[in-house]
Amino acid sequence: MTDPIQAIAYYAVFVLAVTVHEAAHAWAALIGGDPTAYRGGQVSIDPIPHMKREPFGMVVLPILSVAMSGWPFGYASAPYNPAWAERYPQRAAWMALAGPGANLAMVIAAGLLVRIGLALGHFETPNSISFDQITVTAGDPSSLAAGAAFLLSIFFSMNLLLFVLNMIPLPPLDGSGAIPLLLPEGWLAGYRRIVQQPMFSIIGIVIVWNVIGELFRPLFFAAIGLIYPGVPYG
Repeated sequence: MTDPIQAIAYYAVFVLAVTVHEAAHAWAALIGGDPTAYRGGQVSIDPIPHMKREPFGMVVLPILSVAMSGWPFGYASAPYNPAWAERYPQRAAWMALAGPGANLAMVIAAGLLVRIGLALGHFETPNSISFDQITVTAGDPSSLAAGAAFLLSIFFSMNLLLFVLNMIPLPPLDGSGAIPLLLPEGWLAGYRRIVQQPMFSIIGIVIVWNVIGELFRPLFFAAIGLIYPGVPYG
């Protein structure tokens, strides 16, 4: 049975990570000249506008999945003007990268907080590493420091997972939206027509579902190696 406190923690971290991800998309679009998401309230780390846009993906589905499996599964989106994206494909590509870029920034911030906690003696190097245990405390497991270590662990891991997942260059993930940065201008229209086909999104989801574990694991331990250099994990 899923521990209710852990379930709430997982859901809260999921909401924060996804909200910042979508807010970054919206902010990058605004900077690039498309105020669509800004007008919808998505240039914000307040989760409410994002939940209102995707109530099933950000509320119903993740709550059900975390209650049944202990793991939140969901989705969100930030609106944009397709005509703007077609006219400015490079700007749209940077908009696509902004979401996973925000997740990467939060991974780095979490890693730095772990290092600070180690230096101050609040955290210790764990004997083993897992998604929800990238650092530990030696004291009371019900202490504030132990709770912080757990939250920081899932915050680090979930943001890293969202970064890795969304950088896969397959539709409907953000990585496919960044491909125009690498393509000759004459190929952009054809590429957009291909990735907008629903069948390619279905194929992309199937492929990602089957490979994400194999992709995430080595990158997870590589990131852990930067926090604990010289400590063998994995």
